[in-house]
Amino acid sequence: MSLKVPESTEGLVYITNRFLDNDGQVMCWVEKKLCPKCKQATMGKPLGPEGKPKIRAKEYVCQKCQYTEEKKAYEESLTANIIYTCPKCKHHSELQMPFKRKKIQGADALIFLCQKCGEKIYITKKMKEIGEKDA
Repeated sequence: MSLKVPESTEGLVYITNRFLDNDGQVMCWVEKKLCPKCKQATMGKPLGPEGKPKIRAKEYVCQKCQYTEEKKAYEESLTANIIYTCPKCKHHSELQMPFKRKKIQGADALIFLCQKCGEKIYITKKMKEIGEKDA
């Protein structure tokens, strides 16, 4: 599998590039999906009066047909694309997984395992260090 790193953030719901301990690194991005109703436009946050997306909106809307989907259900139906270097064994790999976050020490985190050594790697929503005691 060879993931293509996006050139702009235009069609993305989420993107991050994090440096971990011991020269580890994680790049993760999540692309917007097509509207399940009209299949002609991507879903996005509703636009405010000045034409900018409402950051704290609780739903995603199709700009073409106005189909609405609740934020949690929409985000959990997306796929996260991840390119990483494991901080433990230095293995470099890429993977795709459902974009479902779990609570770790009060912070939402996307959790995946290194495909070589099985080390847990966290991509936290808030910039928060997750210690070994949580593993």
